[in-house]
Amino acid sequence: MPPRWPRKPDRNDPAYRRLDDRMNFAIHVAIFGACNSGLWFFHNLQNATWPWATWVTGGWALVLATHALYIFTLADYSNPVAESANTSAGLGFQPKTKEKSKKTT
Repeated sequence: MPPRWPRKPDRNDPAYRRLDDRMNFAIHVAIFGACNSGLWFFHNLQNATWPWATWVTGGWALVLATHALYIFTLADYSNPVAESANTSAGLGFQPKTKEKSKKTT
């Protein structure tokens, strides 16, 4: 069952940002596991000598460990995120209104 948020999601809420970052990390771990298990499955199935497979797994594991270090120790959720000028008005992708040109006759 997916996690439920008890109030309206807001990126200015530190608890929401923490949960969002941890869910993104969980997705990162799942993709890492799926891709690397497939890589090593075919590596062993074909008795292949792929020297790059170790580098791919090791490099990705290093990136994953760095991501975990940031999420669980370095991330500061106390300050709210500054909103951009386009989203602060809440208009999103509204079409621009055309101003009528004044013709002088």
